[in-house]
Amino acid sequence: MDYIQIGKDYIMNTYSRFPLVLVRGKGAVVYDDQGREYLDFVAGIAVNNLGHCHPSVVAAIKEQVENMIHCSNLYWNAPQAELARLLVENSFGDKVFFCNSGTEANEASIKLVRKYSKENYGENRYGIITMHQSFHGRTLGSLTATGQTKYHNGFAPLVEGFKYVPFNDIRALEAAIDENTCAVMLEPIQGEGGVYEVQENYLYQVRKLCDEKGLLLIFDEVQCGMGRSGKLFAYQHYGVQPDIMTLAKAIAGGLPLGAMIATDKVASAFKPGDHASTFGGNPVACAAGVAVMKELLGGVIDNAREMGDYLKAGLLQLKQIHPVISEIRGKGLMIGVEFNMQEVTGIVNKAMQKGLLLLSAGHRVVRMVPPLIITRTEIDKAIDVLDDVLKEMGV
Repeated sequence: MDYIQIGKDYIMNTYSRFPLVLVRGKGAVVYDDQGREYLDFVAGIAVNNLGHCHPSVVAAIKEQVENMIHCSNLYWNAPQAELARLLVENSFGDKVFFCNSGTEANEASIKLVRKYSKENYGENRYGIITMHQSFHGRTLGSLTATGQTKYHNGFAPLVEGFKYVPFNDIRALEAAIDENTCAVMLEPIQGEGGVYEVQENYLYQVRKLCDEKGLLLIFDEVQCGMGRSGKLFAYQHYGVQPDIMTLAKAIAGGLPLGAMIATDKVASAFKPGDHASTFGGNPVACAAGVAVMKELLGGVIDNAREMGDYLKAGLLQLKQIHPVISEIRGKGLMIGVEFNMQEVTGIVNKAMQKGLLLLSAGHRVVRMVPPLIITRTEIDKAIDVLDDVLKEMGV
């Protein structure tokens, strides 16, 4: 059966899809419907942090499915409460709101900072400042928060009250604050924008500025959280805590789940009826999330940090051979490789043909976000494939 053609016939054309039908995955390897094997350095776009079909996640899902698949949030359910406890006990936060995705988590954070600020400072405190090259989602509010105009085209009018400033530029941020500003929102490591890391001193300055001005600070860790950076949450590298953090992607091992974590002080602005999600905190997704948290805390994060250093070292050696590589950025297993070329699509496509799945972050950056359980042998294989691709391209 030609699933690619069926997809073209019946699915809306919102993705430029590769001509692969993936049918099975195990660990860091996936297989297509022709039986071909691929080393997966995409991991569902940083979703499969434990790899594909991790035994602990599969077991948790099977057990929960046999007991209860869905429970309205009019009632409590045990996996949701347990996952909330694990997230709070291992972060800065006090309370969790569950939803289904990163964009929903960011929408929730936009509503929460506006509600909190209006209650504490008056009706005119609603403005949010975000960063150039940021990415916060596709719904109208999170799309407006995204500091890349290419995502805005065709969807005006956008949500009122957003401003954008250069990343890591404290003077620009300070100049953008006015009497309407209520919050600053940023990714500690920008993913879609090109894998750019926040500067430690800048993050300290942002926190200090927010405290002085009575602003809330939101960290979007949808992509860089859940062990991806080599710590459970990326903010833990810098010694600066937010008021709100958003999570999704890897939180439930591949099932749809998002979370917004906040301090008690800020979370108290939400009252019953202010925000909700029918499927948010679904017991099956949360059971998977509990399994993910236990695995991450059990040593997987250490592997992410060690293998991230190993991958970077291999890429730096490759850079000596191929001067077309201009920069290697990132933390843990969230790596961006920038090339001195107009477009990296050719690299990604040729690597796929050789059995390595990669993705881009903009036109000039190849992004590597393999499962956090990746091994040295698998990294060596990826480096060899990339080396072969660049040699064939004569760069």
